Amino acid sequence: KETQITMNELSKKDRMKIPRQPMPEQDSKKRASNFKEVNLGFTEELARLEAQRCLQCPKPVCISGCPVGVKINEFIKLVSDGDYSGAAAKIKEDNMLPAVCGRVCPQEEQCEAECVVGKKGEPIGIGRLERFVADYEREHAGLRTASPAPKSGKKAAIIGSGPAGLSCAGDLIQMGHDVTVFEALHEPGGVLIYGIPEFRLPKEIVKAEIEALKNLGVEFRTNSVIGFTDTIDELMQDGYDAVFIAVGAGLPYFMNIEGENLNGVYSANEFLTRVNLMKAYKFPEYDTPVFNVRDKNVAVFGGGNTAMDAVRTSKRLGAKSAYIIYRRSDVEMPARKEEIHHAKEEGIEFLYLSNPVRFFGDENGWLKGVELMKMELGEPDASGRRRPVPVINSEFTLDIDMAVIAIGNGSNPIIQKTTPDIQFNKRGNISVDEETMTTSKKGVFAGGDIVTGGATVILAMGAGRKAAKAINEYLS
Repeated sequence: KETQITMNELSKKDRMKIPRQPMPEQDSKKRASNFKEVNLGFTEELARLEAQRCLQCPKPVCISGCPVGVKINEFIKLVSDGDYSGAAAKIKEDNMLPAVCGRVCPQEEQCEAECVVGKKGEPIGIGRLERFVADYEREHAGLRTASPAPKSGKKAAIIGSGPAGLSCAGDLIQMGHDVTVFEALHEPGGVLIYGIPEFRLPKEIVKAEIEALKNLGVEFRTNSVIGFTDTIDELMQDGYDAVFIAVGAGLPYFMNIEGENLNGVYSANEFLTRVNLMKAYKFPEYDTPVFNVRDKNVAVFGGGNTAMDAVRTSKRLGAKSAYIIYRRSDVEMPARKEEIHHAKEEGIEFLYLSNPVRFFGDENGWLKGVELMKMELGEPDASGRRRPVPVINSEFTLDIDMAVIAIGNGSNPIIQKTTPDIQFNKRGNISVDEETMTTSKKGVFAGGDIVTGGATVILAMGAGRKAAKAINEYLS
């Protein structure tokens, strides 16, 4: 009955009394052994209650926290009124991937961090409402997109089918340009497919968004490693009028310690790609194997979202013990608080203020354990977090059968080696004009993690949209 009240009938004071609606979740003991989605999504009742908490501020500062500028107050008003299809259309004016962003974007650090309601209580669940709207549209009306503009006769090539590439492709095709997306792996989706586990972002969600782009006319070419199969110069010689580089930051960092080449030591990239994209957890039904962790001990090194994804995946694969080993304290851990909370509920063990010194194995080269050193926190470093300092004579060992290194990624050097007239910085990232995403090479643009280094899905999408606008002006 309460959800039938419209937003206009509620006073500001009444809205402030409505508590933030909890996200329904799969039971922690059950989900720790399956790959089904953890968060189940809002019901209509929960969505409308949450939407009615919005104060409809005259100056909605939450929009300033959104990298793609979604008209948050307007779509929430439509949810409150029960117009879910209208809300979906409103979001898609600025965001082509709302079902993805509603699941994996760190709203607590972006739009929700700016929410006025959050200054005195808990902010509006903007991400949860975005997810609800996107799921409702997909389940009840099918994914809909705006009609493209008349054909321009111009062609754009997009290298990489992650969030930056997909958002750029969606905008350019609707502007009337022909768009071809080149993907190195055998399925499009980039990090959305190979990096984020099923229990956080179901593959069918990403595939549905990609199918919507195909229906608009976007062409996808998989198994195309630009720099090997074709260079950027060859693409431009083949008739592409502009190129957008959105290859991400997929080159894993390692710790360069003794024993890192032992069998059973993975990069997070390899481990998650095998499990997520190549369905290694179904071997031999699928061709690609993964280390059998059932009833074994697994340690993941790192404290970001990728580390959480890897350790929670290993738990679902049957690990007896699954550890996060992080050299700082929980306060400095960069992973989303929700992911840390879910991991702890699922039985993940956290070893803080510990740093690996060396891995050791058996006579056949298989990992058997890791030597760790206790750390303490000193003065803040360039990241603003307190720097970990070794505690002398504090070494101890931990028996493990598999290790996953999740300490970050750099830029794959293929583009740099094959296109020397594109300027890169000393970190291996492409240098661009921040307003237009133009590179030093005429007609070539770049955005996402290949420019910023590892960042968030929504920031990459914002770069893709900015690049699409600049490419459209260039082609015109």
